[in-house]
Amino acid sequence: MAGVMPQRGQQGRESERLRLDPFVIAGGDASPRDQRDLMERPFFSLSKAKRVAPILYEAGGQRVEIHGLAEHGMATIWDADVLIWAASQIVEAENSGLRTSRFLRFTPYQLLTAVGRATGARDYRLLKAAFARLQSTVVRTTIRNGEHWRRHQFSWINEWEERTTRDGRVEGMECVLPDWFYRGVIDRSLVLAIDPAYFRLTGGIERWLYRVARKHAGHQPQGWLFEMAHLHEKSGSLARVSDFALDLGRIAARQSLPGYRLAIRREGRRKLLHIRSVNLSTVPVDDGVDGHGISGAGTIGTSGASLSGFQAHEPQLSLWPETRNRAANLESNLESNFLMLGRPDTDRGAGAADRPGDPHACGLSPMPGDGP
Repeated sequence: MAGVMPQRGQQGRESERLRLDPFVIAGGDASPRDQRDLMERPFFSLSKAKRVAPILYEAGGQRVEIHGLAEHGMATIWDADVLIWAASQIVEAENSGLRTSRFLRFTPYQLLTAVGRATGARDYRLLKAAFARLQSTVVRTTIRNGEHWRRHQFSWINEWEERTTRDGRVEGMECVLPDWFYRGVIDRSLVLAIDPAYFRLTGGIERWLYRVARKHAGHQPQGWLFEMAHLHEKSGSLARVSDFALDLGRIAARQSLPGYRLAIRREGRRKLLHIRSVNLSTVPVDDGVDGHGISGAGTIGTSGASLSGFQAHEPQLSLWPETRNRAANLESNLESNFLMLGRPDTDRGAGAADRPGDPHACGLSPMPGDGP
């Protein structure tokens, strides 16, 4: 066994795995789902280069602070595929009447293939680098804070460990998700289905823009309208506003977002982006989700590196004989109640996280379940 994190933390803290029942990923495809809060706010770096400059964002009285350590840098939007995959597995199990947990057991093969990655030795190393960034990134937020809580601080992965065979082959992994993220997944109103083609998007801004489109425009026939400067602020990008607008213009010219069409508009000196849905292949998670084949993209790497053609072993969980998922673990932070998402201001398009009267985001006839 090659332990990345010991049973006791670096400061002597007892491992959470000793008191959590494991949720064993048994295999099989799960339709991809994303967590709403992560889709509309700047939680991740959009660059493949190491970022240590913090992200500071506030809207509607809710604040997000993201800090990355110099050793690993901030978690990227490609690293967020791990969280999308975890959310998908949890929602799929919950929909099947199974009990889940923040403590996941799985094979790297299951995760990599589900998000369209190759499964060579290099890809396993990139995956471990992604886990290192997810664990070392510090998130501070007031989103979904309870009556007596002002700010929640956590990392995207509390702890993780890889299990190997005697010959050094990686056979399984374990990780513990933060309570804030897990609670945002098991609350069905805070999760949206996304198009599997999302994993084929290679640009950081492109991936971020799809998540914004899915969250705000949803299935609304008239779509959603954003001012460029406001989108720049929501992205957390370090690029200049002018360069950021050029990037959005190139994405609009390519029309590469699955299920959405983009148009650049001008109103006087203001430059706007209009996002509208076209031939969406996804449906809300409360409805039946059509079976989608997992994207087999061969061009996506955790850090943008070329992917190896070497294939790994088939998935197996021989180290873990458990076949049933046990009870959900809700033992911590019970005071942190959810703030249910309300309907947006239909006149101005202010989302649940945006201040009412926000002049930068203009919603057009939002439908229940699709607004921000």
